[in-house]
Amino acid sequence: MDRSARRPARTRLARPMAARSIREEHRVSTPLELLFDLTFAVAVSRAAGELAHALAAGGLGDAVPHYLMVFFGIWWAWMNFTWFASAYDVDDVPYRLLTLVQMAGVLVLATGVPAAFEHDDFGAVTAGYVIMRLAMVAQWLRASGADAQRRGTAVRFAVGVGAVQLGWVLRLSLPHRVGLAALPLLVIAELLVPVWAERRGGTTWHPHHIAERYGLFTIIVLGECVLAVTAAVAPQAGGRLLHADLVLVAAGGLVLLFTLWWIYFLEPAGTLLDSRRDRGFVWGYGHFGIFAALAALGAAIEVAAERAQHHVVVADAGIELAVAVPVAAFLVLVWALHAPASAHPRRDGAIAAGAALATLAVTGLVAAGLPLPWAVPLTALPPVVLAALAVLTGPGDGP
Repeated sequence: MDRSARRPARTRLARPMAARSIREEHRVSTPLELLFDLTFAVAVSRAAGELAHALAAGGLGDAVPHYLMVFFGIWWAWMNFTWFASAYDVDDVPYRLLTLVQMAGVLVLATGVPAAFEHDDFGAVTAGYVIMRLAMVAQWLRASGADAQRRGTAVRFAVGVGAVQLGWVLRLSLPHRVGLAALPLLVIAELLVPVWAERRGGTTWHPHHIAERYGLFTIIVLGECVLAVTAAVAPQAGGRLLHADLVLVAAGGLVLLFTLWWIYFLEPAGTLLDSRRDRGFVWGYGHFGIFAALAALGAAIEVAAERAQHHVVVADAGIELAVAVPVAAFLVLVWALHAPASAHPRRDGAIAAGAALATLAVTGLVAAGLPLPWAVPLTALPPVVLAALAVLTGPGDGP
């Protein structure tokens, strides 16, 4: 083991923020990182809850752009902290306090989610987001002072992140239409900052640590599906018999979340990132769709359970489409990220595409008269078949 990279037994007041070793053994998520994730679980839950309300009220078309913007802020702040921590977590007092600031920022963001959805007011969301990002600027400035070899990279991160935050704040003062037009430009600017910064030299992120962190956040986002399944049976838990339609929705939702978990962890992501560090950006950015799809799936299952109990505005086919689209997107994106580790990427891609199309086809069956409670378990069937094929073809050959 690299003794220079070993973590200290006690947290110290301050220490130089030197880069950690890429080859550090037994690198796992820290208790602070796990606590940090809990605050993001709250923000994800608020965003998914608002999406569910919009779907039930028939306003999904207006809600999706708001959901994607809020979720981008959540995901991007989490992702930037995760990759920074993988390279520079020194676990001293300043590092912990700056992490606390970021945790406060995500809670501020979470409080602003309803206003963003209902009134198009992104003031609190932006404030929380900027708080998190400015804390990262301070972290990068610390790194620039201690890591002489990568000082140029750290300075670029600090300058780039800080400049874009100024843009987010200024956007709030723009007329509504101009502000909407500025949104995609600021998102693109955020995405380009790491690409620009790391052209001066890559950071020492740890591949197995990154894979574990993403796996843990995947499980956290799957928690939205767990909450939805619980919501399906909770109204009937007061001593009465469970309604058959609710049982079908709950069972289908449970099988879906379990199967999607299985599919995500089919391939050893840490091994892939270790052998292909050039895949870092693709891996990191590609998870936006995976995380957003899983949280949206939880929202859709919640509305399907609500529909099984009483009338909602949206049609059954619309609810099933809201279930099927996230599942199909998840299957295709996971295959795309895991394809370099597969022995048969084209075959696995064809299987994943077929499963995604079969999942979407269930919406047509609902439009033709299939009851929605039966559609949810049926939606789980293509992913189940895909996972079964992966198991039967052996390790390393699955999608």
